[in-house]
Amino acid sequence: MRKFAKLRWAAFLVFLVWATWIPCPASAASDDAAYRLGVGDVVKISILAGGKEQVAKEMVVGDTGDVTVPFIGKLTAAGLTINELEKQIVPPLARDFFVGPQVHLQIMEYHSLQFFISGAVKEPGVFSLDFIPTIMDLIAKAGGVTQERGNLAYILRGMKDPTIMVQDKTLEALDAEVPTQSIAGTKPIIVDLKRLLDEGDMTENIRLATGDTIYIPPGTKLDQAATKIYVQGKVKKPGVFEYQPGMTALAACIMAGGFDKFAAPNRARVIRRTNTERRVITINLKNVQTGDEPDLPLQPGDRIYIPESWL
Repeated sequence: MRKFAKLRWAAFLVFLVWATWIPCPASAASDDAAYRLGVGDVVKISILAGGKEQVAKEMVVGDTGDVTVPFIGKLTAAGLTINELEKQIVPPLARDFFVGPQVHLQIMEYHSLQFFISGAVKEPGVFSLDFIPTIMDLIAKAGGVTQERGNLAYILRGMKDPTIMVQDKTLEALDAEVPTQSIAGTKPIIVDLKRLLDEGDMTENIRLATGDTIYIPPGTKLDQAATKIYVQGKVKKPGVFEYQPGMTALAACIMAGGFDKFAAPNRARVIRRTNTERRVITINLKNVQTGDEPDLPLQPGDRIYIPESWL
C-alpha cells in the first residue's frame, strides 16, 4: 500500500512539472506580446506534441524578414508579433506533422530596436538596443540629463523618421505652452521628470515602444511656465512676473501697474494649463476690488488676460 502511495505521489509530481512547463500564449511577457519582430531578432521556438517536447531551438530573423521553422521551413516573421507568428506556425504543424501541437515562442535577443532622444541630455542621438527600455533606461544610455533640463519629457510615438526632430525655435514659438501634437499628428505622452528623477516616482517610468522619439526641453523653454505668472491685455505694464506663494489675480494685476482706462476688469480671464487640459476661469476683478467677490488664488504658469471695455 505504501509503495502504491509513493507511486501515486511520484506521478503527481511528474504531472505538476509537465503542467508547469506547458506554454500558454497568454503567458508571454506583455512587452514581447506587443513587440513586432525585425531583422536580426532571435526567437526561441518550443513545440510540444504527444505529451513531450518535439523540438526547442533558436531562430534568427534573416535579412529578408524570414525565419526557418522546424518541420515547416521559411515563414515571414518581420512585422509580426510572436502571437501572430505562432498562429502562422500551428496550422501546418497540425495538418502535416502532429496531432494537437502546442507552440511557444520567446524573444531571446532584440536587434531591431531603435530609439531617438534629443534635447537636454548629454549624448543625444539614435540608440539601437537589445531590450525594450524604460524612459530612465534611455536617459541613462544618453549619459543622463543636463543641468538645464526641464520638468517634462515628451514621448513622440509613430514618427516615420526619428531624425526629424522638434527644433528649439519651434518650442520657443509655443511660448511656454505644452504641445498637443507630435510631428506625426499623434498626441505625445508626457512624463513628469520632476516626479520621476527628483522624487523617485516610478509610475512615471514609462516603458517605451520601438521607434519612440523622446524630447526633453531645457527648463528655459517649456518649463518656464512652472515659475511664472503672465499678465496680458489692458493693464499698464503687461509682462511676466515671478510666481510667489499666495499670489492672487488682483495682486498680479497690481504688479502689472493696475488697469488702464480702457480695461474691463469685470470680464477678466485666467487661463490655466495642466499636462492634459486648458481651463479658462472668468473672474470679476471689479467686484474683487470692492470686496463683493473673493479674489482668485493663482497657480504657477497662470495667464491673466484683461479685455478691453466695450464702452
